[in-house]
Amino acid sequence: MIAPKTPLTILLASPRGFCAGVDRAIQIVERALERYGRPVYVRHEIVHNRFVVENLEAQGAIFVDELDEVPDDRPVVFSAHGVPKSVPAEAGRRNLLYVDATCPLVSKVHRESERHHESGRTVVLIGHAGHPEVIGTMGQLPDGAVILVEDAAQAETLEVPDPQHLAYATQTTLSVDDTTGIVAVLRRRFPAIQGPKVEDICYATTNRQAAVKAIAGRCDALVVIGAPNSSNSMRLVEVAANYGCAKSRLVQRAVDMDWEWLGDARRLGITAGASAPELLVDELIEACRARYDVTVEEVRTTEESVVFKLPRALVT
Repeated sequence: MIAPKTPLTILLASPRGFCAGVDRAIQIVERALERYGRPVYVRHEIVHNRFVVENLEAQGAIFVDELDEVPDDRPVVFSAHGVPKSVPAEAGRRNLLYVDATCPLVSKVHRESERHHESGRTVVLIGHAGHPEVIGTMGQLPDGAVILVEDAAQAETLEVPDPQHLAYATQTTLSVDDTTGIVAVLRRRFPAIQGPKVEDICYATTNRQAAVKAIAGRCDALVVIGAPNSSNSMRLVEVAANYGCAKSRLVQRAVDMDWEWLGDARRLGITAGASAPELLVDELIEACRARYDVTVEEVRTTEESVVFKLPRALVT
């Protein structure tokens, strides 16, 4: 007689997975392949997800680190994270055909930073050193015009040229809670500091963190499907731990799941970072079904209807 499977309730966070910026960036590469043929080059991972990158590679995309790896006669796409101004300038110098897949919400941060610089303000950028988005944002302005702050402790000791002429901007994929704390320190220390009318953290990052907060306290364990170099995915793991589910971790795909780690958990939370396709969520749920008697409860905290237009060059 086959022993009955152990019951497992999956609390499925919603919204989860692809955001409008990621969806747009992937479409840009696919449309470029249709229009220009194989291969199309892409500077850096278009989004931080190996499954997505490998799928595009199979269609004819070639991912490179820098423009000097791109032949003169082939198009190149810039990733969703944004690039320093020096990159399109170099592409223009070489007469390369390029398509910019920078997320419009990242471009918004770029434009805000430029406006502050033009008004004579030093820009304090809240973000993670070395992240492509941070490199791209800092690269919109001359060296020294942007000061990076990674946490509240750095904000407490920050020295600026002129406290009366100061502004801040943020990486779009940060923890909402952490960023609020850093901004509070900056506002206390520099009352004249200017900031965005609406927080720069993108709607998708905010919504995915809110959905995790809604289920974390009800979960014995929580899995975030995403990539280790994905800032928004790693922040979801932190949010889960901070809001009642200490047993939380990142998993790239179902095959990477450590079932021993799950132990005797009976309520498993599942979400996905903004660059993880829904297919990977389905894959993990099916892997759970193979081992447990699964009940799925979707917990939706908001509806998303944002869509970003494709570049004109790819739709005309």
